[in-house]
Amino acid sequence: MPRRGNTKSFTVPNTYTQIHIHCIFAVKYRQALITKDWKERLHQYITGIVQNHTHKMIAINSMPDHLHMLFGMRPTQSLSDLMRIVKGDSSEWINKMRLTPIPFRWQEGYGAFSYEKQKISVVAAYIANQELHHQKRTFLEEYREFLANFEIDYDEQYVFKEPE
Repeated sequence: MPRRGNTKSFTVPNTYTQIHIHCIFAVKYRQALITKDWKERLHQYITGIVQNHTHKMIAINSMPDHLHMLFGMRPTQSLSDLMRIVKGDSSEWINKMRLTPIPFRWQEGYGAFSYEKQKISVVAAYIANQELHHQKRTFLEEYREFLANFEIDYDEQYVFKEPE
């Protein structure tokens, strides 16, 4: 199971939060390396990482070239630290298990979008139905739509790279 980072949680008196984050990240060069043969095992592994860091996985799904996850985040860890651990440990696991014909890496960066509690079931359903969504639009179209909907300024050169 995951080995990086501090898995101990701490509680601060009178601190109450409700933070729901939807993260999206891509396989390096958006190579279609995540196969149906092992994607559920990958989801379980990443869920274990998230839960071992005291966060709560709500939904996770992937396409061959990218992954979506929605989780309840505790403020005991920064998002960037959690994402570094999720991506680093899962890459290491995929390579150790020899699940891909070439070395596996995640693309640098990620998208992170926050939602209020009332939207959680809608976002979870969206994540569960990735295959259906991608019959209608590409990953980059989907990702740019998230950036636009959340009014995030971005530099096109840093949006997930096209396959090379």
